[in-house]
Amino acid sequence: MSDTNLEKPPRRRGRIFPELTVSPEQLAKRKAEDEAFDQRCEAIFGRVSPELLDKYYGWYMAVEPESGDYFIDKDIEVAGKKARDKYPNAIHFMFCLNETGATGRI
Repeated sequence: MSDTNLEKPPRRRGRIFPELTVSPEQLAKRKAEDEAFDQRCEAIFGRVSPELLDKYYGWYMAVEPESGDYFIDKDIEVAGKKARDKYPNAIHFMFCLNETGATGRI
């Protein structure tokens, strides 16, 4: 049996949807916007967490940085729902009320 009869078609390399490629300038802009959002949220968390840590340690806090509002609950889903109910079109940032603000484990 000859391998010439069973030649494979050439592999196509590259993106599946090249029209969806994001330029480096757009990526840098998105990264800067994300960092600014994170900093606004962390500033609110840093301001209010010391007074909440004793009573609500281990609870979750959803922060909406544009208004400065925050929502706390024992359940992460409920805290997020409270934020979405009041600000349905806004993005919120989730913290855990502890020393670091981290919500999960590695």
